[in-house]
Formats: sequence, C-alpha cells, structure tokens
Amino acid sequence: MFGIGGGELVFILFIVLMLFGSDKVPEIARTMGKAMAQLKNATNDIKSEIQKGAEANGLDSRSLTDITGNINAQINDAKSNLMGDSANLLGDTTAEIDKVKEDIDSISGPVKRQR
Repeated sequence: MFGIGGGELVFILFIVLMLFGSDKVPEIARTMGKAMAQLKNATNDIKSEIQKGAEANGLDSRSLTDITGNINAQINDAKSNLMGDSANLLGDTTAEIDKVKEDIDSISGPVKRQR
C-alpha cells in the first residue's frame, strides 16, 4: 500500500492520534473514506464516458487494443533502431580513439616518470 510498511503505518496512526485526539480520528477516517469513494466513482464515470465515446465513433475494445499494440510495436522499432545506431557510433568512436592513442604513442614514445 503506497510503499508503506506496517511499522510506518503504526507510526503514522500514532502521530495522527496524538495530533487530533481519539474523538476526531473516526470523523477523519469517515471523511477520507467518503473522499476515496467519490474519487473512485469519478474515475469509473470517466472510464465509462471514454468507452461510450469510443463505441459511438466505431471503436471497440479490440480495435483499441490493436491500435495500442501497433503503437507499441512502432515505439520498440524506433528504440531498436536508435540503439543499433548508437552501438555502431560507439564502436566507430572507440576505433578512432585507439588510432589516436597509437599515433600519440608512436610520436612521443613511452613516457617514464622521474622520481
């Protein structure tokens, strides 16, 4: 539940009890329960309105699933193309760096530290 463990939940309840007192906690819980129910009802209403609008425009749930599947496939293709291009670019860059290192070593020779 929201990444909160049992000990953390007990600590939060203890703080709430200390701040608001034992007589106000049931009222607060009741109010929060009503707010959560209203939020759930609102989201369900929005979902049903979207579904009705989609059905009115000739889209059913199967065609929406196909559309989202196609979109996800296109996104995955774009990702793989980008990753392939970046791997080639990285390999080319590494080869160029190695060439420059060899050139520098051949010009300067091994450099030894003096103590």
